[in-house]
Amino acid sequence: MFYKVSAVKPLSEYRLWVQFLNGEQKEYDVKPLFEKWAAFQTLSRVSGLFEQVHVDAGGYGIRWNDDIDLSCNELYNEAKKESRP
Repeated sequence: MFYKVSAVKPLSEYRLWVQFLNGEQKEYDVKPLFEKWAAFQTLSRVSGLFEQVHVDAGGYGIRWNDDIDLSCNELYNEAKKESRP
């Protein structure tokens, strides 16, 4: 099952507010990915890049550029529930 993303907003300290088509809202912390995947380190090194996050076509994930993206299921399964942006 896919938990499609309907909206995403960057928050402070490399966190994301994510809304899904089913109405759920969650908060995802991107910082742990900096150590896991080299591509994500770019988000902390390139000024303004983190804020350019957007929903992929079809809502199957989010992306910053051609090298940095996250799937909708990763976001849904690993984020914590949030009630406000």
